[in-house]
Amino acid sequence: MNPEHEHAERFTHLRPLLFTIAYEILGAATEADDVLQDSYLRWADVDLSEVQDTKAYLAQLVTRQSLNALRAQARRREEYIGPWLPEPVLLDAADASTDVVLAESVSMAMMVVLETLTPDERAVFVLREVFGFEHAEIASAIGKSTTAVRQISHRAREHVQARRKRFEPVDPKTSLELTAQFFVTASTGDIDGLMSMLAPDVVWTADSDGKVSAARRPVSGADSVARLVVGLIRLGGPDGRAEPAFYNGAPALVLYLGDNLEGVVSVEIVDGKITNFYAMRNPEKLAGVTVSRAIGR
Repeated sequence: MNPEHEHAERFTHLRPLLFTIAYEILGAATEADDVLQDSYLRWADVDLSEVQDTKAYLAQLVTRQSLNALRAQARRREEYIGPWLPEPVLLDAADASTDVVLAESVSMAMMVVLETLTPDERAVFVLREVFGFEHAEIASAIGKSTTAVRQISHRAREHVQARRKRFEPVDPKTSLELTAQFFVTASTGDIDGLMSMLAPDVVWTADSDGKVSAARRPVSGADSVARLVVGLIRLGGPDGRAEPAFYNGAPALVLYLGDNLEGVVSVEIVDGKITNFYAMRNPEKLAGVTVSRAIGR
């Protein structure tokens, strides 16, 4: 096989895995795509006869490039206006639900937890807990000793477990029906009806970076969130509409005002109640949300 074609074939075969690694480290799909493009250029110059394990080699390459990108954007994150949410990724619900571990790992709730880790902790957690790479392989990827990686892995796992209680995955069809029913009820202004579908401590978090109108602090509590949603729907008026979709393996609604994309609201459901709304309103992060991307091992 032509070396150029073999480089492309190996990379393309692993692209869903590589994209998922980059996305989970960066929390941004567009930046993950950029990392993959840069990684491929580096990969194209590699002598394949010296590569013993293509999957491990490419995973390490993409991890290093992702960490470089994450550290480079640290200042931009510090100057961000309001809550910072991961960029939503459009997924086919059937694809995500075929692998419960992977579907959970890219859920908006998990992505938000990953944001609380240091860059090294984040990379180690993703490579070890999600994809099962050996500590020695991860050490090579992040430039740490195997002993240090074991310590980082333990610390990151405890951190995530403390903030993310595992629960049984909700049937995609049922969860999307509940989400759609919530917004239909909201259009009637029925506050009590809305509150019956919300967990008492439900939280609405919106990401706008100050570029469009949105709550700059999370809104908590069933009554407050219900009234917020009713107010938003009234503000949209007759030109507003919501279309169901699946982002990050969970139900979501894509919001339009006329022909303009206004936002994506991802929903987290636990025990039949909505516990979190993640509203992406930042126009820059909405630029690529309608592009379907593959994830995988």
